[in-house]
Order: sequence, then C-alpha cells, then structure tokens
Amino acid sequence: MAHIDLGLDEQQFPGISGLMRYRPETAGPLNALAEVLLRGPHPLTAGERELIAAYVSGLNECTFCCSSHSAFAAAQLDTGMTLVGQVRADPDTAPISAKLRALLRIAAAVQQDGRKVTADLVAAARGEGATDLEIHDTVLIAAAFCMYNRYVDGLGTFAPTEPAAYEESARRIVSEGYRA
Repeated sequence: MAHIDLGLDEQQFPGISGLMRYRPETAGPLNALAEVLLRGPHPLTAGERELIAAYVSGLNECTFCCSSHSAFAAAQLDTGMTLVGQVRADPDTAPISAKLRALLRIAAAVQQDGRKVTADLVAAARGEGATDLEIHDTVLIAAAFCMYNRYVDGLGTFAPTEPAAYEESARRIVSEGYRA
C-alpha cells in the first residue's frame, strides 16, 4: 500500500500511473517530458532511449520503473527482452553499439552524481559518434529517471511482479505514447 491514500485501486493503477491519477496537475508536465525524451524525433531510437531509462531505473533499484521501461524498450528493440537483460546485467559485454555503451556510461555516472559525468566520458561518447543532442538527452533521461524512480519509491507505490502487467503497458505506450 502506498504511503498516502491515492483514492484508487493500486493494483489497477500501479507505480507512477496511480500517482499520475492522484495529481493530474503534475502528471501533465511529467508525461510531456517523458514523451519528448523517450518518443520524440531523435537520432537514438525510442528503444535505445527506453533502454537508458530502464538501465538507470535498475541502478536505482526501482522495481516498477525498471520493469516498465525494460518492457517498453523490449517492445521496440529487435532482440527484445534478451538485449534488455544483457544490457542491465553488463553493458560492457552486451551486443550494443560502442556509442550506446558510451552513453550508458554517462547515464550511470549521472545516476551516481551528476558531477561524475567527466570530460573524459563525454569525449569517449563523442569518439564513438555521439552528438551533443544524444549526450544532452542521455544526461536528461538519466536525471529525469532518478526523479521518477524516487517519486515512485518515495511514495511506496505498488509494483506488479508478473511481467504480463508490464507487457500490456508496453503495448499501450508504443501505440499511444505517454500523454494518452
């Protein structure tokens, strides 16, 4: 049970979805940010950006967000949940591009402390072909997901344990987006 009364069935509206219904005034801007960062036009695919969100959420041990964004990434990546699991286990050995690997290193640094993003990490990402936009948005995705993770976990929301719950949400997000 969440730390506050959300006035709804938490199993029907788990994690951030219940919080969004509780406070629609904040839901709008939070969903708009997610829509721009994860689904808007971008050189990184939506699956790659969702993978960054899932990776950071896993580092933060946020079950709901990690499970959600892992499912969202898997639904948009050719190798699905297999690749998501490999990246979450060890991005250094996962079969991803060197550019994405360098961006995940930046995301991990942000997750620890934004000041841990060094000129060397940025130069390494640039050396692998990352653009300033990709570096900027990787930092912002990582920072935003630290906030989303703390929002969800700080209010003690319900996180389903069955993968099917997240797969259903993934279908909705892929087809309708975050603002629906």
